Amino acid sequence: MEIKKISEIASKVRSNIQKVIVGKDTVIDLILTSIISSGHVLLEDVPGLGKTMLARSLARSVDCDYKRIQFTPDLLPSDILGLNYFNQKTGEFQLKEGPIMSQIVLADEINRATPRTQSSLLEAMEEHQVSIDGTTYRLKEPFFVIATQNPIETSGTFPLPEAQLDRFFMKLSMGYPKFDDEFEILMRFKDKDPMKQIGAVITPEEIIEARQSYSRVYVDKEIAEYILKIVRATRDNDEIELGISPRGSLALFKASQAYAAINGRDYVLPDDVKLLTKPVFTHRIILNSHAEIKGRTIDDVLDHIILKINVPVEKNSNI
Repeated sequence: MEIKKISEIASKVRSNIQKVIVGKDTVIDLILTSIISSGHVLLEDVPGLGKTMLARSLARSVDCDYKRIQFTPDLLPSDILGLNYFNQKTGEFQLKEGPIMSQIVLADEINRATPRTQSSLLEAMEEHQVSIDGTTYRLKEPFFVIATQNPIETSGTFPLPEAQLDRFFMKLSMGYPKFDDEFEILMRFKDKDPMKQIGAVITPEEIIEARQSYSRVYVDKEIAEYILKIVRATRDNDEIELGISPRGSLALFKASQAYAAINGRDYVLPDDVKLLTKPVFTHRIILNSHAEIKGRTIDDVLDHIILKINVPVEKNSNI
């Protein structure tokens, strides 16, 4: 697939989702960047901002199977993965597939489940497969997880461990809409449900082709070095306890390529790296106690790091 084609399918999906999600173009673009990069997204926001609607509209736009899993403390791994049960009519064990066997999965309030249940997602997210009673089952492609959690209400929750947070490609926040955007929401939803107008605009096969093609986007040596300088600065920073791992640096590299592709470019710009650094890195960094006492946030520290590092000269072509 040509880079221009990736931009075209991204534009179709973006326009379709915008019928129900108003004023969140950047979030939509980052979601598209993640699904094309074969990554997964953690959405951290208060209830009622459209996280479920975003996942549903994405699934309909790309014509993929969609399942929503409501995470609760009593949820078991078998409730997610599925289980083998004995069919008395046939006298054999049969697989009852769990909701993870879908293509686009919304893991709602993931931090309400126990660590044991949370960890059942790890193999699915990393390997795109699940193991049930010793048998491995490949998941349908494109496979994409959108997990949500509420940052305000922490009673009865189990914080995601660093190992699982690192599996998420990006951590995003939709935030409250602006005044004009919320007025537009009221007008759109006052007498009809725009979600009913959402249909498929591309096929799952096109997403799979885009995943196989976006890596052809050119990344100049200076851009790659710029990414590594940011990564290494997180490891040597006096305010950071845990810096970015090689998985994180690779995620930023891939995200920059995919973001350039959905914007119709066959080359990465320094501005792409700057834009994507926080969504890709925020959940992978742990501040030390001194920084927390001073009231510093991860965003503050990343802003300072990016400000200190010299931006490479932009190159508009690889020929």
